[in-house]
Amino acid sequence: MMKFRLDLSPPNRFLVLLLFYEAELTASLWLAYDLRFDFMVDPASYQERYFVLLWLVPLQLILLGLFHQLTPLLGYFSTPDLARMFHALFISSIITVIVGIAWGAGFAPPRGVIAMDFVFCLVGLTGVRLALRTFRESGTVSGARKGQRQRRVGIIGAGDAGALLAKELSLKPGFGLQPVAFFDDDKAKWHSRVHDIPVLGPPERLAEVSAKLDIQEAIIAMPAASAKRIGEIVRLLRQVRVPCKTIPSLDQLALGQVRVSQLRNVEVQDLLGREKVELETENIRLALQDHVVLVTGAGGSIGSELCRQIATCHPKHLLLLDRSEPNVFQIEQELIGLEYGQRIIPLVGDILDRARMKEVFSRFRPEVVFHAAAHKHVPMMEHQPGEAIQNNSLGTAQLADLALEFGVARFILISTDKAINPTSVMGATKRLAEMYVQALYAAHPNQTKFMAVRFGNVLGSSGSVIPIFHRQIAEGGPVKVTHPEMTRYFMTIPEASMLVLQSAVQGTGGEIFVLDMGSPVKIVDLARQMIELSGLKPDEDIQIEFTGVRPGEKLFEEVTRKGENFAPTTHPKIFRFLSSPADLDQIRKTLQNLRANLHQFEADGLKLMLKEAVPDYQPFLAPDNRIGQLITKPEDQHGQAGPGLKI
Repeated sequence: MMKFRLDLSPPNRFLVLLLFYEAELTASLWLAYDLRFDFMVDPASYQERYFVLLWLVPLQLILLGLFHQLTPLLGYFSTPDLARMFHALFISSIITVIVGIAWGAGFAPPRGVIAMDFVFCLVGLTGVRLALRTFRESGTVSGARKGQRQRRVGIIGAGDAGALLAKELSLKPGFGLQPVAFFDDDKAKWHSRVHDIPVLGPPERLAEVSAKLDIQEAIIAMPAASAKRIGEIVRLLRQVRVPCKTIPSLDQLALGQVRVSQLRNVEVQDLLGREKVELETENIRLALQDHVVLVTGAGGSIGSELCRQIATCHPKHLLLLDRSEPNVFQIEQELIGLEYGQRIIPLVGDILDRARMKEVFSRFRPEVVFHAAAHKHVPMMEHQPGEAIQNNSLGTAQLADLALEFGVARFILISTDKAINPTSVMGATKRLAEMYVQALYAAHPNQTKFMAVRFGNVLGSSGSVIPIFHRQIAEGGPVKVTHPEMTRYFMTIPEASMLVLQSAVQGTGGEIFVLDMGSPVKIVDLARQMIELSGLKPDEDIQIEFTGVRPGEKLFEEVTRKGENFAPTTHPKIFRFLSSPADLDQIRKTLQNLRANLHQFEADGLKLMLKEAVPDYQPFLAPDNRIGQLITKPEDQHGQAGPGLKI
């Protein structure tokens, strides 16, 4: 059997709306006359009605067109559309009143008819548009199935986010979720209703009513709640065996990157107690808007997030540089999808290729450089220190020299807390990079503002512990932890990137910024939380195995080193460290010596050469060459934490 399908291409959609609007406006005016005269319209008014129809309906259609109400998609209607429709019809009513005053009866309807016609038109047009929207939302949501059974859900959090979520789920049955109850910590909301859904009490009540109400799933809609409270709720839900999801983060919702209905699983990031980062957004925007910005390592975890955030500041051009073509392509396509395609320029290139880098600087003339390209994996770099020296130290020096040569205004080196009293090749090469940009600024203080930003481990970055633990849990264990006492500072990718941007604005040149990384987290506790979030029990369903500290690793990461003076900044989560810069000529000789011997020495020989350049470095050597101690606690090191920093 042949099925009829309505063609709603743009020209046909316009004709359909035009005919529908004309019919509705005509019917509204006709009905207004009938009600005004109690359905007994006298002959004079009857003729007047025909005359008024000839000019009033076209006037209303013209005004609706001017307010963009003749070209929308039929199934989409929102508050701005309602406002525009109201203004179009209101203006037509005002014009009708003016015509009546100017030319009198016969040319315009009575004022009672004008008032009723305005109301009927607005209600009629709005009602049909809302009906079309409801039909679209109930029938076209991805994954909707005919006869699909709705899962009954309890929403934890009856604030704005929870209310918006309940509204979306109610309007879109295709999601397969039916809100049946709210739970909230605010006593003032108890025993009230939100979108006709009862607020039954605190989240703890879910344990006693879940069976009675047949709640099959819980959604945590508390984007501003503390990590401690989220952890308590997750443990409660696990005890009553109710699966849970959560809404996107407050930052994502505020930036409009996601909708509240885009639910996700509760992640370990939600339980680590990271506070929301407040930014001086106007200063950051002014520093980047209409400027050419270069991000190296743009396809990496930090580099790609920097690109996302920089793009929102509307730079003149955003240069995405990475030696990995797939990584550049991925962030390029993502930014194009966010409608930043006109501003971005993807570049495949290696920072070690001086000719290519010089061409990039010469052609595009970047004004701000965020240098995130680096080798970062500690154990891997221990076995091939030449690669870490070449990329992290020599590559940074070459890029910094080009920035100075081409008059870059700001150069921000992305560094690491592992550069503090380093015990790894990765940390030592990053410290050497810091030393070089500091020395370069000291030698040329009135030109490029060079600075570095240190932060700790980034949750969810490539090669970090989170995806490794996820894979081990999915495989049934064991989850492998190096040492029961090992701790690390953790930050989320967006948080680290936002604070890098804030540091870039505050820097005047020569500083090393350290981000407040909160309290250190035991890796074994992180592993236990991730196992529990997977619905399993540590040491029962999934075993935890201790494998021993690997070469280059510390048990405890540090915040500051000897010779660095702590100074606060205008941002409470950013600290400035100032130290005496090394002699530029001497550090250049050191780099030249390292370059000449990259492929001449074994790993231990390069580490010893690196120690000469970075005296604080305590390398991990083969047993016959080993010097110093690999693992030291913070109190055993030279440095002391600055005021307000947590170790």
